[in-house]
Amino acid sequence: MSGDREQLIPVLKKSSLAAGMSDEEVAELLASAQVHLREYPKGQIVFHEGDMPKSLYILLAGEVHILKDTFSGRRIFLSEINEPGDMFGEVYEVLKQPYDMYVETVTPVRLLEISSDLFTLEAGGKLSRSALKIQRNLMRIFARKAYFMHNKIKVLASGSLREKIIRFLFIELQGKRELELTGSREFMAAYLAVTRPSLSRELSAMQREGIIALDGKCVKVLDMERFEEYL
Repeated sequence: MSGDREQLIPVLKKSSLAAGMSDEEVAELLASAQVHLREYPKGQIVFHEGDMPKSLYILLAGEVHILKDTFSGRRIFLSEINEPGDMFGEVYEVLKQPYDMYVETVTPVRLLEISSDLFTLEAGGKLSRSALKIQRNLMRIFARKAYFMHNKIKVLASGSLREKIIRFLFIELQGKRELELTGSREFMAAYLAVTRPSLSRELSAMQREGIIALDGKCVKVLDMERFEEYL
C-alpha cells in the first residue's frame, strides 16, 4: 500500500487541494489515517442524494458524473469529473451538509477520500504542515467557486439562449478569439440550464451565420462585432 501511495504523489499534486505542497508534504497527507484509497466499478454510486458527507474526493483515474433526479424521475446531468486530480464534494464535507445531488461512476474509478477531520482536528495543539496548507488551499478553492457562481448568475440572467451562450463563451475566452472547451456539450447545456438539442441547434445557427466556427471542442469567434452585440 505504501508503494501505491508513493505513486499517487504526482497525481495528487495536480489537485488544487495540494497546490504549493512539496512531495514530502503530499506524502505526509497520504500517510494519514484520514485518507483512504478506494476503487469503484463502472455504474456504482459513490454517494446518494441526501447522504451526509464523510469525505471530500479526489479523482485519481476514470470518470464520474454528478447527477440529480427530478420528482418525476428524470435524470439531470450537472457535471463531469474526468481529469486526474479533480476534486468534488468538498463544500458538503466542510459544511457537513447533506448532498443535494449524487455521483455515479461512468468507468472503473480510483478515488482518494479525505475526511475533513484531517484538517480540523488538532493533534498535540497543532495541525500538520500538510493540514495547514490544505486549509489555505480550501479557502482559495471556495473563493474560486464563489467567483464561478457569480459569473454563472450573470450568464443565466441573460434573456435569450444566444445571449447565454455568448456570455458563457465571452467569460471563457478571456480576451482571446479562440478556445478549447474543457467540458462536454452536455456539461455546457447543464451549465446554461437548457437541453442539449437546443444548445446544439443554436450553436449550429451561430456557425451558419458566420459568428463562430466549431471544430469539436474548439470554438473560434469569426465576427467579433456581431458576437459582442449579444453582450
